[in-house]
Amino acid sequence: MNKSLEQLVQISKFDGQISSFAPQIKAQDDKLTQFKALATKLKISVQQREEAIKEAKSKKSKNNIHLDELKSKLEDIATKMDNISTQKEAKALQLEEEIAKEQISFTNEEIARQDNIIELKQSELVELEASLQEEEATVKELEVAIKEEIDSLNTKRDQLAHEREEILEKVDTKVLSFYQKIKRWAGDTAVVPVKKQACYGCFMKISDKTHSAVVQGNDIVACPHCGRVLYKELEAEEQ
Repeated sequence: MNKSLEQLVQISKFDGQISSFAPQIKAQDDKLTQFKALATKLKISVQQREEAIKEAKSKKSKNNIHLDELKSKLEDIATKMDNISTQKEAKALQLEEEIAKEQISFTNEEIARQDNIIELKQSELVELEASLQEEEATVKELEVAIKEEIDSLNTKRDQLAHEREEILEKVDTKVLSFYQKIKRWAGDTAVVPVKKQACYGCFMKISDKTHSAVVQGNDIVACPHCGRVLYKELEAEEQ
């Protein structure tokens, strides 16, 4: 194979390998983001339960105050009952007493309802806090593991970039300029193999003459359809 063509093939493969690290690193970041999102969701749920408990306790406290007021009112009515002088006053106090007792009954029911809410929300809170603690521990472990994985990927990428630079220094400037021109639109597929007499960039069949020139590998041959640089892989590489 022509030396310049061989160098372009190597550079192209390095470019493809280097580009492959970006989605790998993103996948690691996305994995961590998913676990952090779940932890955040649990935190919000914990806060909601805490607020619900606080609100229920506040309502219970207000109802207890109201209950004390109603009990005082009943005591006051009982005292007045001992000093009534007319039937009309008696009926009015009885009506007032009935209303106060109904209010006491309703207030007690409301206090019991708030107690149930508090009990339910506290039970949910215990479960959520346990889940949150477990999730946060998982996130911490993942942060360490993912950082190590990303550092490893970056190290490998840097090594490939270094090897790529070493080859770039040896490539003819005109050949390199030609490659970079194609790479602007073809990306990492600027240099592609020929298989079954077809360009593996545009997948169009090439002529016998072009295919023969690619197989010989004496010159840099561009695909007549898409303009990518073509080369013939060795059997070991194809396998």
